Amino acid sequence: MKSLITALGLFITSGLSQGSELWKKHIIQPKTLSGINSAVANDWNGDGHIDVISCFGKHVYLFAGPDWKRTSIFSLSEAHSRNKLRGGCIHSCLMDVDADGDLDFIGSSNTVFWLECPETPFLSQWKYRLVDDQILGTHCLITGDVNLDGKTDLIANSGRNTGTPYPNSIAWLEVPDAPGKSSFWKRHIFAHEDAPGGSHYTGIADINGDGRPDISCGAKGGAGYEGGEWFAWWEQPGDPTGIWKKNLLSSQEPGASNILPADLNGDGKMDFFATRGHGTGVVQFIQQPSSTEIQFKQIEVDRDIVAPHSLSLVDLDADGDIDAVTCGKEADGVAAWYRNDGSANFTKHIIGLNQGSYDTRTIDMDGDGDLDILIAGHASNNIVWFENNLLNN
Repeated sequence: MKSLITALGLFITSGLSQGSELWKKHIIQPKTLSGINSAVANDWNGDGHIDVISCFGKHVYLFAGPDWKRTSIFSLSEAHSRNKLRGGCIHSCLMDVDADGDLDFIGSSNTVFWLECPETPFLSQWKYRLVDDQILGTHCLITGDVNLDGKTDLIANSGRNTGTPYPNSIAWLEVPDAPGKSSFWKRHIFAHEDAPGGSHYTGIADINGDGRPDISCGAKGGAGYEGGEWFAWWEQPGDPTGIWKKNLLSSQEPGASNILPADLNGDGKMDFFATRGHGTGVVQFIQQPSSTEIQFKQIEVDRDIVAPHSLSLVDLDADGDIDAVTCGKEADGVAAWYRNDGSANFTKHIIGLNQGSYDTRTIDMDGDGDLDILIAGHASNNIVWFENNLLNN
């Protein structure tokens, strides 16, 4: 067994700083009738301003920066899937699926689909294409070169325990040679029925240093989601199309939702930062020096933050180490960032209050050279971004 966890129960969030004056909140989509679970950003028309795409209210909307004029680029209907589509996407990501130089939209709405970006993104409807309608309960879509063939792949979970041939599983999918004509992408189930309990968000990185990317995930557990309350990572074997080895980090994590790999203490080894988005608290798993097996220490970073459903790991303050960003999922949620001192000692700082989130992204929204925070509002029913002024103070 390669994962040995020592639960230290250390609370290292020293010197809680409010600091919200360093973050200015901007509204992209005011409160609407629909919960908004995911938003992605890019400059689609090349005008130097970041635009935003989000799917809610049975539409995929493109918001043109900097004024955020909204255009519907696709309407969800029953004709697009044999599954009953939701009114919005539970998650989304961007990928240049057809290798034409622009970023296409990938979404999950009881079916994983992609929308082909047209030559005139704001003036034309985007073409709907199927990725996979057999994996169900896909809460997370991320990209990475899983099999190291130089091409970007898609990682998606199949978190339902019924109604799918692939219950409680996680897959990676290869883009077909002719993605505009193919019915399905090439599916590889690497976590075969060993991701039970409401699996949520995934991360990808080489954890064990063998040169192959591995994949992490968390599962919330609770009533109706038996077998959850865990954080784990799957070790890629020599043949990436086979079954991967599951390494359990912890099995006592009520509400586990998000876990991302990064070298948090600068020792050259991959660690994990994780949130309990259907519970409370954030935690880190620090990889320990070992010549025989991979070991981690579990360290509580913040025991108190409620329902921190989202997570981003980036260098927010440009000091050369990895910081963390999260936000509570309910309408009274706290948006916070955790400053890393370079040795994986984190200090909590408030970004904003009374803002819900299922999804956060970090991107330079205003072109000033630092990373801002884009939030899809979930229970707040809005889309906002927080302007980073850390480097100006």
